[in-house]
Amino acid sequence: MRCRAGTRRGGRVVGVVTAAVVGLSTVVSGVSTAGAITGASVPSQPSLEFTNPNSQALFGTAYEAALKNVLQTNTIGFDPAVYNKSGLMDPGVGILRAGGGYPQPWTRDASVNSWNAASLLSPAVARNTLWSAVDKDAGGDLRVQQDDQQWDQVIWVTAAWNHYLVTGDTTFLREAYQTAADTLTIREHATTAGYNSTYGLFTGASFFNDGIAGYPAPPADATESVSTGSMPWPGVATGMFLSTNEVYYAAYVNAANMAAKVGRPASEVASYRSKAARLKTAINKRFWNPKTGLYNYMLLADGTAGPYQEGTGLAFALIFGIANKSQARSILAHADEMTWGMPDTYPNWARYSDDQPGRHNAIVWPVVQGLWAKALAGQGAQEAFASETARLAKLGDDNSGFWEIYNGHTGVVDGGWQRLGDTVKFHWGSEPDQTWSATAFLNMIDSGLFGLNFDDRSLSVTPTLPAGWGDVTLRGLHYRDATLTIALHGAGTRIRSFTIDGRRVHGASVPASLTGAHTIDVTLAGAVDKDRDGDGVPDSRDRCADTAGAKALGGCPDPGHIEAEDALNTGGVKTNVNHSGYSGRAFLDGLWAQGAASSYTLHRETAKPGLGSITLRYANANNDARTMTLSVDGRKTRQVTFPKVSDSWDDWGTVTVADIPVSGYDPVVTIAYEPGDNGSINLDWLEFHGSAG
Repeated sequence: MRCRAGTRRGGRVVGVVTAAVVGLSTVVSGVSTAGAITGASVPSQPSLEFTNPNSQALFGTAYEAALKNVLQTNTIGFDPAVYNKSGLMDPGVGILRAGGGYPQPWTRDASVNSWNAASLLSPAVARNTLWSAVDKDAGGDLRVQQDDQQWDQVIWVTAAWNHYLVTGDTTFLREAYQTAADTLTIREHATTAGYNSTYGLFTGASFFNDGIAGYPAPPADATESVSTGSMPWPGVATGMFLSTNEVYYAAYVNAANMAAKVGRPASEVASYRSKAARLKTAINKRFWNPKTGLYNYMLLADGTAGPYQEGTGLAFALIFGIANKSQARSILAHADEMTWGMPDTYPNWARYSDDQPGRHNAIVWPVVQGLWAKALAGQGAQEAFASETARLAKLGDDNSGFWEIYNGHTGVVDGGWQRLGDTVKFHWGSEPDQTWSATAFLNMIDSGLFGLNFDDRSLSVTPTLPAGWGDVTLRGLHYRDATLTIALHGAGTRIRSFTIDGRRVHGASVPASLTGAHTIDVTLAGAVDKDRDGDGVPDSRDRCADTAGAKALGGCPDPGHIEAEDALNTGGVKTNVNHSGYSGRAFLDGLWAQGAASSYTLHRETAKPGLGSITLRYANANNDARTMTLSVDGRKTRQVTFPKVSDSWDDWGTVTVADIPVSGYDPVVTIAYEPGDNGSINLDWLEFHGSAG
């Protein structure tokens, strides 16, 4: 949020705040000087249940990890002297920090996380988090804090309106409207990152790219010699970028909505709507490129256009309704995605490459994936939505949770590169427990899969349930004064029936006045039944939809060889490529402390009990043999010894364990660092032979 001494994130200074983790059962009332929270109960969490066990393993596991990320790991205490500049925060409630490596909320993170999930999941924390980004000017007027990250101030308006729609909190809305109105006035009259009347657009950096690695040359140069941040570059500060102008458009639309709701004069409402309309026209005039069938990324002050792809820009064009129907179809047909999802900017700038992708260029940030998936679901793009959601679920499952950034080609945790002069490139780390990566996945489930849409009078449900995922139920969802269980049956986007507590309802919506516990059943049709994962099995008959496998195993991966990077990895285990000699796209490291584990589902053609052998390929350059514990379906089977291979982590060996008991169609074998083990190996793959068929 505020810039103080600390580390840097994409060219931005990171401040330091004491973070106290809050468990789900923690009670809170007040904040100690250390930031620990004590007194009101943290809301109970919802649960996601698929009837298809393979969907549960892929998506359900990721959902649980995302909930833990938001409700436990990243809900923290705060120092009122630092964060409660607005005077509107509740000292008995925490805030959401940006992530494991960033112990503060930041304006943009606060806004995106509230919009994505927190306003629904934990309204009091979301409200506090939004107010943590607000202060007062010399006259006492509320405003979103002012710094050189101008897009942060503007996205707050959309998050605040969404918070009202989800919660119905009119007290919050009145104060939020004052904040929005004051902030937009400041931005309209700003001399830096303000309004360019020649083009009818707002200037200043792209919504997402606070680092210069997110920009081609120009406005950057080949060595990024001015700054690793983006706003010190004159061409960025005076340039106009797609996503930033779309965020302004949404802010005007939502400021008008706020103004109308709080009873402001009709002329005030009309003024915002007029500004939104003019900006929408300018965006389509200045950025739409009929040759590429996409919106351009940028327009420099001298008129130079940038026909590059910006992931958030394309997503916002669809989410905010800036693109018309023809343009929306064109975007879906022409947008490029990488192997592991929608990239930030694309393709590689000349100073970067597939081997060294830029921190904000041709690389995958899950927050961008989440916005893109939201856009896809809104367009009814079932196949594309399913694929994007499966990618992010797998990235979370494969890497012990949700990290900040991943390599778009390999899916490996990767912070990307940034220039530091003529000859040096700095390789960033990718931070763990990134909050907006987790809320991005939660939003894929909430607004994509279940199609939850809010207005001030109701919650409507417009699901997108892809073929092959199976029936799914979201339990314990708190919506205002109601607790909902929402069950989806069938597949597709067309609602055949919608019932509340067994009674047929027309309109597929829940009134905001509903109280108590209720069950909603939705039966769907109209599924697109193709073969998303290319394994020769139609999606509707694929046991492991969205995970390529063997036709003989109903589309599931062959247990005869499972790459370790495709396992369910927990306890800090993650993918890496910093040693050689591995197979597949990566190997696993992080098996260095108790609790670290790698789990492999053995898809079998028979459910009958049997015995098999397991071979593990590993690296051990320690001075002695290492041990790990092998379990099957949670039952410890034996301790496995991994002899030293050599003095180099680039060398690999194998160990085989015989007579492993398995039963059922999908037994799970886990290699874990348990008490009594000494771990500290790398894993490359597992092979199972025997009764798997």
